[in-house]
Amino acid sequence: MSSPPSDVSTQPAEAAKSHKLWGGRFGASPTAAFDALNNSIGVDFRLWPYDVRLSKAWAVALWSANVLTLEESNAIESGLDVVSARLDAGEQPLPSDEDVHTLIDRLLHDAVGGVASKLHTGRSRNDQVATATRLWTMDACQRLDAAVRTLQQSMLDQARTIESALMPSYTHMQRAIPVSAAHWLLSHFWPLERDRTRLKAAQRSAAVLPLGSGAVAGCAYPISRVLLQGTLGFDAISPNSIDAVSDRDFIAEVLFTSTMIGIHLSRLAEDLIIYGSSEFGFVQFGEGYTSGSSMMPQKRNPDALELARGSAARMLGNLTALLATLKGLPTSYNKDLQDDKRTLFDATDTLLLVLPAVAGALGECSFRTERMYAALSSTMMATDLADYLVRKGATFREAHGAVGKLVRESESTGLELQALPVESFAAAHVLFGPDVMDALSPVQSVLHREVEGGTGPTAVRAQIDAARSALLPVPTPRSSNAAA
Repeated sequence: MSSPPSDVSTQPAEAAKSHKLWGGRFGASPTAAFDALNNSIGVDFRLWPYDVRLSKAWAVALWSANVLTLEESNAIESGLDVVSARLDAGEQPLPSDEDVHTLIDRLLHDAVGGVASKLHTGRSRNDQVATATRLWTMDACQRLDAAVRTLQQSMLDQARTIESALMPSYTHMQRAIPVSAAHWLLSHFWPLERDRTRLKAAQRSAAVLPLGSGAVAGCAYPISRVLLQGTLGFDAISPNSIDAVSDRDFIAEVLFTSTMIGIHLSRLAEDLIIYGSSEFGFVQFGEGYTSGSSMMPQKRNPDALELARGSAARMLGNLTALLATLKGLPTSYNKDLQDDKRTLFDATDTLLLVLPAVAGALGECSFRTERMYAALSSTMMATDLADYLVRKGATFREAHGAVGKLVRESESTGLELQALPVESFAAAHVLFGPDVMDALSPVQSVLHREVEGGTGPTAVRAQIDAARSALLPVPTPRSSNAAA
């Protein structure tokens, strides 16, 4: 599929007859300054495959409504195939092409002559662009889902390699309780799974057909919107023509989901960047997604991850821009909505660059499990010591206080908890016995947390299995007439 041109063809506008779809009531041509502001071909050019597709369906609908003869409908369909072939081969817009619809209209006239002028009967650019944008968005949601899924697969592959490794968990960026390293990594898997659910919802929201709504009041010809829905693959038909031409909720939903994906990528990137620092040393970055310093030869910078982290701000900016635009609009279509595609395309393009890079960067990371384990300290088992006393019959409040005294002594003496004398434990609480040291084992700490969703080995194995199942392709249901 062609990308939007960075600039239109430098051929002079007078080299081609104008195919502007409006202007009969105007006595003068628009100024160059207005055209520069108003023309959207540099943004919406990429919609051409969808505009061609909906235009072919519209030609059939006009024939069904007895607006076109069969010969005229067939001629327009064949002409649109020629248009598609030219654009697919690299045909670029002219300065006179106001938008993608004008471009296709001009090329269609080149292909079939005057009969092309009948194609726009009963439709408006308002319902036309809304339909093309929805078709594009439905495809974009699938592409984004595939890219997110690839990153999840990279997470799952790495989680399997570090399933038995232990590392500190952190709250408030302070060491908390030992966890499985796979448990930490999969904590980034499930937010992305929620993002995939949101993408599916956004795709369903986009799959509502606006074509046939006209400019605002509906089509004046008896076209079959049910036929258009089935031909174009929409799930439903818009129930109100005024709403249909201005509804951009589906774009807002995609942008919100894009923002959430960006935020989740940013948090993953932040963890990896911190854990890859010399001070932590839990992660060693590969060379395929890092760069060096122009001054310091020893540097290996996680640039792909940093760019992913930065992209979250861009996602948020796109969402805010669209919501601020929608907030102030009166009923029905307004030209402010022309910028909806700019934000939609930018968010999608950015994520389709960032997601594969993050998947690749994560895939080539080496996890230094020995450094992870070495970062575990006895004070991280303080909760386990409290749980030890609870199992002996103490209340958790008194257990919390007793262990707090031991932690304070550990800090003041510089000794790890397991190095404190037996007398210190006995003084802290009468229920501490000779088996107390078992409660200071990181392995035992993890083994105690086998609750569903916990960090115990069996729970983590179940989580890995659930993650694997989440990535299995969903079977396509057979239709009732599949046998036919």
